Amino acid sequence: MSLTNPFGDVEVTDPQAMRALAHPVRLAILSSLQRNGPATATGLSAHVGATPSVTSWHLRHLAGFGLVTDADPDEVPGDRRQRWWKAVARGFSVRMGTDPESQTAGRALGDQLMITAQEQATAWTTDIAPHLPPEWLRLSGVSNTTVPLTAEELAGLEAKIDELIAPYVHRAEADAPDGARKVRILRHYLPS
Repeated sequence: MSLTNPFGDVEVTDPQAMRALAHPVRLAILSSLQRNGPATATGLSAHVGATPSVTSWHLRHLAGFGLVTDADPDEVPGDRRQRWWKAVARGFSVRMGTDPESQTAGRALGDQLMITAQEQATAWTTDIAPHLPPEWLRLSGVSNTTVPLTAEELAGLEAKIDELIAPYVHRAEADAPDGARKVRILRHYLPS
């Protein structure tokens, strides 16, 4: 895995890592660490629907693929006797190979990512949208457009969108202007 895209995300190319991330608890653990910063297995367990010991096992599994690591002592609050974990990057991207193993693992991870995205959109609709100020609610939502593209054009479009978003991804929360909110951007490229 390498940090090669404009977001500095981990690029997952190993089919075993794809299969590991296709597990809903592991995906929830990684997502929580990416969004909220360092945490212990105990702190994560309530958010991912697993016991602290099971969460700890999944964390070690993710660490084996280089997706999470021990947090630096200066990154964690309070009691440092507990093991604190952090994501190695703010996000990840998946690049499947052409071999059957990679294709199968990539589809399994893609299926789980779609389920997770649907759950996030549903939770946003019920828990957050009703409480947003009108100016934020007006800017939120879903766009659904179909365009004829070649594979090369789609790759170029993805790269341009990534390039456009990258400066905001890299900006530290402390450096964001007053009034900034976290915005989840879900992008789906679904060739037919």
